[in-house]
Amino acid sequence: MNDQSALVLFSGGQDSTVCLAWALENYAHVETLGFDYGQRHRAELAARPVLLAAIRAQYPAWAARLGDDHLIPLSAPAAIGGSALTESMVIAMGQDGLPNTFVPGRNLMFLTAAAALGYRRGIADLVGGMCETDFSGYPDCRHDTIQATANALTLGLAREVRIHTPLMWLDKAATWTLAEKLGGAVLVDLIRAQTVTCYEASPARHDWGQGCGECPACKLRASGYAQYMSAPKHSSEA
Repeated sequence: MNDQSALVLFSGGQDSTVCLAWALENYAHVETLGFDYGQRHRAELAARPVLLAAIRAQYPAWAARLGDDHLIPLSAPAAIGGSALTESMVIAMGQDGLPNTFVPGRNLMFLTAAAALGYRRGIADLVGGMCETDFSGYPDCRHDTIQATANALTLGLAREVRIHTPLMWLDKAATWTLAEKLGGAVLVDLIRAQTVTCYEASPARHDWGQGCGECPACKLRASGYAQYMSAPKHSSEA
């Protein structure tokens, strides 16, 4: 087991890209993991290799730490169905008080698969973009859920599993700020130009990035970017 290595759950979206930058700043060796779970916004899968190539090109020090990328198919979420992320349906609130973009157990499946891969790769530290501040109420994004999962995986694998969530207590404005702190304006621009967070995978371009501008993910991202840009530092540059 290598305590200097981390495995980042890397979707190709804004949050996971910031988490990747965080890991590259904090670990000597970083590998990435994505999941093909039948998501409608499959454009994020195409964004992953583009982002990884750009990071390697723009940040030589990070490139030296960036190792293998992995993509694992998970058919269960699409087979279970009932989510606007895996089926063609209008995004709306469900009777349980959660948006129908909630994919039951998705993060639990992701973390279990990541821990299993980490077991084979000798990596105990997992990094994910789960967040309890801007999280639409998803129960599998909560801090308590993530830490309970880490404990269960540690018991189930008979080896310590550590799950790091650098964005857990940050809103989207603070996430943009963290991106700038980690990688400067270059990383902010890369996130705007190349990441895909939109649930509809719309190719429309905005000052905050690519997306439909109407889904919950786009609204959070746009609002956070506006707050980030209105901060004193950026206001003075306008």
